[in-house]
Amino acid sequence: FHIRLNLAQPGGIYSELPQMYNVIVTGHALMMIFFFVMPVMMGGFGNWLIPLMVGCGDMSHPRLNAFSFWVIPGALFLVIVSALVEGGAGSGWTIYPPLSTWNFHPTPAMDMVILSLHIAGIGSMMSSLNFMCTIISARFFGLIA
Repeated sequence: FHIRLNLAQPGGIYSELPQMYNVIVTGHALMMIFFFVMPVMMGGFGNWLIPLMVGCGDMSHPRLNAFSFWVIPGALFLVIVSALVEGGAGSGWTIYPPLSTWNFHPTPAMDMVILSLHIAGIGSMMSSLNFMCTIISARFFGLIA
């Protein structure tokens, strides 16, 4: 809503704080891509479909599965808090180096965003490791490798 409202009028609603628009767009994109689409598509559907496809009751390592799930809220919390730290991180969801370097973001906000994406990536890797272990070790007898 804020993104469209800012684009609806010349100068935008954040004319006093032009960086705020960039922070909102960056936060929205990071939350939607890395904390909604990827966890739902890979984690949610993977945890539901892989046991059905290989014929087992549950994933091979349920604690690893739970850890990969509970890492995501912590990383999401870091992204949200980074928007409140000294102007926020407003480099876009790609976090390309010209805008994400210390010259353009001399605050800890960009470091918090990068750390949160690393934490979310660790959770995704653990989830994919659990998927591979489940497919290899817990498949139905007679299922072709």
